[in-house]
Amino acid sequence: MTTQTVDEHYEDLRGLWAELEAALSLLLSAPLQVQNFAARLRQLTDWLTELVAHDSDAALYLMFQLAADSTAGYSASHALVSATLCHILGPELSLPAHERRALVCAAFTMNIGMTQLQDQLALQREPPTAAQRAQIERHPLESQALLVRLFIDDPLWLDAVAAHHPKARSRAPLAQLGPAERLARTLASVDRYAAMISPRRSRNARSATDSVRVIVGSEAAAQDEVGYALVRSVGLCPPGTLVRLDNGDTAVVLRRSSTALQPLVARVLDAAGQPFRTPALHDTARAGPRIAAALARSARAQRITPQTMARLGVYVGRSRPAPLPARRDAAAF
Repeated sequence: MTTQTVDEHYEDLRGLWAELEAALSLLLSAPLQVQNFAARLRQLTDWLTELVAHDSDAALYLMFQLAADSTAGYSASHALVSATLCHILGPELSLPAHERRALVCAAFTMNIGMTQLQDQLALQREPPTAAQRAQIERHPLESQALLVRLFIDDPLWLDAVAAHHPKARSRAPLAQLGPAERLARTLASVDRYAAMISPRRSRNARSATDSVRVIVGSEAAAQDEVGYALVRSVGLCPPGTLVRLDNGDTAVVLRRSSTALQPLVARVLDAAGQPFRTPALHDTARAGPRIAAALARSARAQRITPQTMARLGVYVGRSRPAPLPARRDAAAF
């Protein structure tokens, strides 16, 4: 592929992800005004499947950029991140096809009963009010009830949404749980992880590594299957996240490798925080410097220009020049 073709390929891929987020935002913001909501939501699920199948590393890279820089609103961004992670997790957890589909649909819609509140909370600096906390507490059942009004009749989808904020956590292995409880536990962990990696006005985002550690946390002895599956499938440092190398440089992860902490990266800032004129590709699996820590987005990240992130995105997509999925009209959703 020529450089121009690669640039166009990446821009088209980024555009498809942005259009998917925009279409999802339209559905979540006014669901009762959407004709045939169930069919349209399933179309978005198919769209997501095509984009992840095209290139899962590019999908993660773009997903993490959307999580940090979304213009569609926090609720839609969070839903898209969660659904993408659930889609990637499905095979890792050996879920049957119908459970995978129900899980992704549930991830898209688990907070549909509090879309406006979720967007508002992402922008306010003060803690939730008592009324807001009460709505947060009610939202799983309110989301389920709204989906029933929208003629969703898949019991796995509905039950996973209703139970994705469990009051008590079962320690039984996933294989011993019923399908709905298995999906709800998976969704709960993904929901927490996606929330922690996304910034809000009231707090900065955590690093991806810290987010996984919080999910697994003190329950490592209980073998948190979802947390460990996230590590195996997404990586401790997924594409699109920032890391500090052991020589002090800051790098952006581009592609995963077979080892969780040895991805392909691009060094973008030196130890003093100054940008490299040209990002330097480095395979941490082959030689030092190695990754010392994962980084959350911070003031240092502001020194990495959008143009640099776009050029790195071009590289992420360079090794997969397969035809892109067909474009869809976001406004049609």
